[in-house]
Amino acid sequence: MNQDAMKKAAAMAALEYVEGGIIGIGTGSTANHFIDLLAGMKDKIDATVASSVASAQRLQRHGLRVLDLNEAGTLSLYVDGADESNPALQLIKGGGGALTREKIVASASEKFVCIADKTKLVPVLGAFPLPVEVIPMAQAVVARQLIALGGTPVLRTGYTTDNGNVILDVSGLHIGDPVGLESELNHIPGIVTNGLFALRPADALLMGTADGVEAR
Repeated sequence: MNQDAMKKAAAMAALEYVEGGIIGIGTGSTANHFIDLLAGMKDKIDATVASSVASAQRLQRHGLRVLDLNEAGTLSLYVDGADESNPALQLIKGGGGALTREKIVASASEKFVCIADKTKLVPVLGAFPLPVEVIPMAQAVVARQLIALGGTPVLRTGYTTDNGNVILDVSGLHIGDPVGLESELNHIPGIVTNGLFALRPADALLMGTADGVEAR
């Protein structure tokens, strides 16, 4: 089973968590598999909330109703992928650039199910560069503070988030305390959001493997 097939298997397993209501949908290749599969059971849900323009457009192409989060209120379920997960289900997200809206939708959801292939599970977060969304005028100021924390920030060139901001991808971090680092980054002026999902980790992790789907 190749990596894409493992992602699709994890997405299919997440359908078991769909019990009606309004469903939050993430962004990226694994989330796209979930969107395509969810289209086959659109009559079982009331509506969706998307974490990006791209996901909203994909949902609408399938005929799924998309609401603004302000209309939706609390969501019954949020399903999204991850770039890394540790055994505590603390994540690095944002490789697709939608980290701010993903974090907002996750925070508004009663249950967060992460879907991924087995390569995303790591003992310690940080091999994948940590995305940090930054207000453009603060790029240099924030970069200096990230360097002081031991990271190497690199501007994601040619990319602007759905919120009109830039992303610094920070490599070189060995994230032994995800909650502490997430909190510290939250207090740096100019940072909109960082890609650590540790204060609000996933509630379940469904990993596609060559032998099927492993749930944690």
